[in-house]
Amino acid sequence: PVSPCLMLHSDISRFKHESMSRFAEYIFFHYVHQRPPPWSDTLPTLHVITPTYGRPVQKAELTRLTNTLLHVPNLHWLVVEDSVQRTALVSRLLENTGLNYTHLNVETPENLKTQKKPRNVRFPRGTMQRNLALRWLREHINPNSSHKGVVYFADDDNTYSLELFEEMRWTLKVSVWPVAFTGGLLYESPKINTQGKVFGWKTVFDPRRPFAIDMAGFAVNLQLILSKPQACFKLKGVKGGYQESSLLQGLVTLSDLEPKAANCTKILVWHTRTERPLLVNEGKKGFTSGSMEV
Repeated sequence: PVSPCLMLHSDISRFKHESMSRFAEYIFFHYVHQRPPPWSDTLPTLHVITPTYGRPVQKAELTRLTNTLLHVPNLHWLVVEDSVQRTALVSRLLENTGLNYTHLNVETPENLKTQKKPRNVRFPRGTMQRNLALRWLREHINPNSSHKGVVYFADDDNTYSLELFEEMRWTLKVSVWPVAFTGGLLYESPKINTQGKVFGWKTVFDPRRPFAIDMAGFAVNLQLILSKPQACFKLKGVKGGYQESSLLQGLVTLSDLEPKAANCTKILVWHTRTERPLLVNEGKKGFTSGSMEV
């Protein structure tokens, strides 16, 4: 049977899963403004996991990502807020997207949050949020079902080519590709041998990592996620840059990796960031309204 998260409904309905009642509100939505993406029973579903947190550009980032995802068929968007509760801003945005989505939240404890000075590289932002989304998938999709899907971790500040989503859709275990503007380079990439297999990593920072890859540079077959419930992003004891390895080591070996993007010769995702707005006049009398959602 088709998982409930994959069905469209003409009304807004809310369903709470007993074991996730503290975190999740399960929402099906009929589109309001945008054209909904097409759906095909023959295509694997892309489960796109996006951690997000409150800051001035949050809505702008999520809006831009929405406008990309609206062109991707068979997509289920799991948006996980780093917050004590789901915020009205993100709830309203998701309700108006026309996308199939699940809205979750879990707050990162203050003592574990990444600090600007000094940077706590042992616990990068988004770790608990990604793990919650993985837990949701495992609790809501039967590993013995015939449901085909792929899991991808899409941060809200990156830029994605539509081609990327079709490249990853037929992932057997774990697919990989280059990512631009990361690691102090124009791009980082897996190294591919003449047999089309990954044998190393084009990166400056610690290329001996088991999987020296950016979070945006891989996708995982859903059945692999479901069949290995112990695999997750480690919360503690992980060196900076090893978050990706902490998950992938529980799923595959180097020889299992599937190069995409024309054998890793094309850039299909960019590690962009919206410039932080200069708000030096914010709060001065008569200039802005606290009731305006930005």
